[in-house]
Amino acid sequence: MRLEVKNLSVYYGKIEALKGISIVVDQGEIVTLIGANGAGKTTTLKTISGLRPVTSGEIIFDGVNINDIPAYERADLGISQAPEGRGIFPGMTVLENLEMGKYNRKTRKQEMSEDLARVYELFPRLKERASQAGGTLSGGEQQMLAIGRALMARPKVLLLDEPSMGLAPMMIQNIFNIITEINKQGVTILLVEQNAQQALSRAHRAYVLEIGKITKEAKAKDLLNDPHVKSAYLGTGAHEIF
Repeated sequence: MRLEVKNLSVYYGKIEALKGISIVVDQGEIVTLIGANGAGKTTTLKTISGLRPVTSGEIIFDGVNINDIPAYERADLGISQAPEGRGIFPGMTVLENLEMGKYNRKTRKQEMSEDLARVYELFPRLKERASQAGGTLSGGEQQMLAIGRALMARPKVLLLDEPSMGLAPMMIQNIFNIITEINKQGVTILLVEQNAQQALSRAHRAYVLEIGKITKEAKAKDLLNDPHVKSAYLGTGAHEIF
C-alpha cells in the first residue's frame, strides 16, 4: 500500500487552498501534517477521501489514480477518515454509529463481529455505552466513536483530522496511545493534528504545510528539533497559533 499526492492543487471558488503539494505515505507509517489554521490541512484530507475535487495534480493509491473515483468507492478501496469535529450521528446509538462504518462493505456476519470486537478492545468504553445515544457521550468518547467507526471499514490507510481537538490532557494522551496501537496493528495513518508535540513524537515522518504549500519534509523526530518548527508550533503560544 502506498498513498501518493502529486503536485495537488485545490480551489475553493477563486481561492487556491492547496498550491501543488506532494506527499507520500508508505505502508505501516504514521505520517503527520502540521501547520497553522487555514494552511490547508483539512482540505488535504478531504481531497484524498474524495470530499473535495482535484483542480490539478494526482492522488495515487495502490498504484491507481483515484482523482475521479467517488468518496464511497475510495472507502471500499481502503481509505477511511475520522473527520474534524468527529461527525458522529448524535441520535443513533454507539453500536448503530459503528455499524455505519461498514455500511458499504459486503462481508460476512462473522467479519462484522470480529471488527466490532476489535473496536471494543481498543475502546472498552464504547462497549459499555453500546446502547447509549452518540450525542450524549463526552467529547473524548465521541472521538473514540469517530475513530472506531472509521476502523469498521477495515482501512488500509486511516485519515485522522484533529483527533485531540477540545479534549482534556489525560484524554489526549489516551487517544494518542490508541493511535499508536492502531498503527502497530498494521493500519497506515495520515494524521492532521493541532498538538504538534504529540504528533511529531508518535509519527515516523512529517510535513509542514504553510498557506497551501509544503515548506518542510523530514523524519518526525528531526522536526522536533527544527528551530522554525520549535518556534512556530512547539514553543510558548503554540496552541494559539493553530
